[in-house]
Parts: sequence; structure tokens; C-alpha cells
Amino acid sequence: MRRRLRLGMIGGGQGAFIGAVHRIASRIDDQYELVAGVFSSNPDVSKNSAEELRIDPNRHYKNYEEMAEMESLREDRIDVVAIVTPNHLHHDPAVCFLNKGINVICDKPLTLNLNEAHSLVEVVEKSGALFALTHNYTGYSMVRQAREMIKNNELGPIRLVQAEYAQDWLTTNLETNHKSDGYKQASWRTDPKRSGVGGCIGDIGTHAFNLISFITELELKELSADLTSFVPGRELDDNAQVMLRFKSGAKGSIWSSQVATGNENGLTIRVYGEKGGISWNQENPNYLKYSSLKKPSVILSRSGPDIHAISKDASRIPAGHPEGYLEGFANIYNDFANALWEKIEKGKVVSSYIYPDVYDGLKGIKFIAKTVESSTSNCIWVKF
Repeated sequence: MRRRLRLGMIGGGQGAFIGAVHRIASRIDDQYELVAGVFSSNPDVSKNSAEELRIDPNRHYKNYEEMAEMESLREDRIDVVAIVTPNHLHHDPAVCFLNKGINVICDKPLTLNLNEAHSLVEVVEKSGALFALTHNYTGYSMVRQAREMIKNNELGPIRLVQAEYAQDWLTTNLETNHKSDGYKQASWRTDPKRSGVGGCIGDIGTHAFNLISFITELELKELSADLTSFVPGRELDDNAQVMLRFKSGAKGSIWSSQVATGNENGLTIRVYGEKGGISWNQENPNYLKYSSLKKPSVILSRSGPDIHAISKDASRIPAGHPEGYLEGFANIYNDFANALWEKIEKGKVVSSYIYPDVYDGLKGIKFIAKTVESSTSNCIWVKF
């Protein structure tokens, strides 16, 4: 029987939302065990978090540099490290561990800016280590069903793609309200020093773009973007409207907003081809609407009879039991674990796994940079 993969973590301590998500996801399929980490830049928070997580005190480190060095010398070194810090703290820790030959799972977006993204791609290629980016919506069962249907030409040549990601949690100025529940999250997500040049477009717009790329595999040719900061004093955009032109001739659009009152986590994608169309919504993720030309529309269920194997493989529980956010992360962790075991046992990865990688991350950072370039130039069309 295979042992559990030894997992380390950078960030994700007390008060951090995404760290707990990663830990839960890593345990769902029982492939990982968290054994080491640096859980906060605040030493007391990091220490208290390590104690809560039952980490051996000898494997709770002062900083990521010490962790990478000490873990690389251990016979029972970590197999992979999860980086779950704000955007500006993705590149350097990833490089540090990759240079020690330690595999990396990183939260999105890949890095703070495009220069860092190109640099990280080079380091991944030189290191020979595996790298996954947690664009978790690619792990949803019906998202993978949609991808497979398009690959099988069930929609015909793609003509139109529309994606939107609407939230309302930044409708007010939470980033300056220290008493608000969302202050910590809002303060770094709206800070260009920690988030990069994109606000809403980087935080959730990249998810919409990644979903388009993953499901359709269309290559973007050029875009025109209009980014807006509606809340007075906010440095980064909180609303984005982007038009897309693809190399195939297909057209598309993305709307992402964090000031759309009444929306919680409204990620939706619609794809229309010559023969049919599909529609998927993250808040009702177990169903995919499929419309075929001259036939009644049907709702495909996650556990239904006409589901592709790749979608069934991404599903764990019987029909009618909701599956979604945590399981999406878990599918990426599980795919990455299978790839890692193949590398450990065979010396290289020979099978095909569809977890997002460093190149998907580079594409996302490039998307942010190009939307900002377009928007600051009066929404001109910018080549991708």
C-alpha cells in the first residue's frame, strides 16, 4: 500500500480562509498528510497554527527559506509544498522549493506580475519538479463534462463564448474598515503591492478566463477591456468588462465584478457552437444545460446516464447529493498526487493529467496584464 504523500504548507494559518480549503481538499482522497509548514508571517500566529494542526515542533519553521533547506536534507522530506499566501508571496517561495527539487502546488494567480511568471516557468522547466495551480473550478465534474463534449465535437465549431463572475462583497470600502469581517481579505486583495496590477480581474476574472480556456481550448488572439474602480479611493478595479477574439474566429466576452449587489459567487459560462450550446453555473454545479439544434434542451446530471467517463471519475457521491467547491480542489490534489506517484515510481510522468499547471498560470497573468494595458489605453484591442 502506498504511503501518504508528505505535504508542507506556506501560509494558511489562523484567520486565513484558503489554507483550510487546501487542507480539507488534500485529505478527501487520503493521499496526503500535512507534516511541515510556515503558516504565517506573524511568528505567534504561525506557532499557534502549527500547534492546532498537530505539526511536529521540529517541522514548524521560522520562514520558507529555512523550511526548504531543512526539509531537503531530511530522509522523510516533504514530497510537495502548498503555497497559499497572498499573490506577492507566490514566486519566491515557489522558486526556493523548486530549486531544492520539491514539487509545488500553488494557489492562483501564479505570481504578482508577468516578469515573475516568466521567471517561474523557467525555474519549473529547469527543476524537473511538478507544479500545479489550483484553478479549482477545472475540477468540477460537469466542467470536465463540458470540456469532453466540446473535444468530441458535440457542439460543432465554437462560435460564441460568454463567461461571468459576479460577487458583491466589495460593494463598500471594506479594505479601510478594520472592524469589518472581511477587512483582512479586502485589504490585500485591493492592494497593488500585494495583488498586482489587477483587482477584480485578477482575483475572479482570471477564473472566468481560465474556465473558457479549459473548457473550449480556444486560443485567444486579442482582447479589449474596460476596468473600473467604482468604490471611491480603491486603487484596483472592482469591475471588468472584456471582449475577446479567438484565433479560430470565435468571439467571446467576460464580465467580472465584486460590486454587483445581490451576487454571491455567480460564476457562469455559456458556449455556443454550430450544432448546440451548453451552460453551467457554479452555484448549481451538478447540472449542465445542453441544447442541441432542432431538439429540446436537456439538463445533464453529474451522475446521469449520458455522462463521459472523465466527468464520472471526478465525482464521488451519489446523485442528488451536492458536490462542488471542496471537491473541485480535491480533484486537482488527487490528479496531482497520481502524477507525482507516477513520477516517483516510474521516474517520469507518462500519463495525461488535466490539473492546471505553470503554463496555465502564465496565461492567466498575461491575461491580467493585457486587460490592464487595454483599459488604460481607452479600451483598445490588444494582441494576446
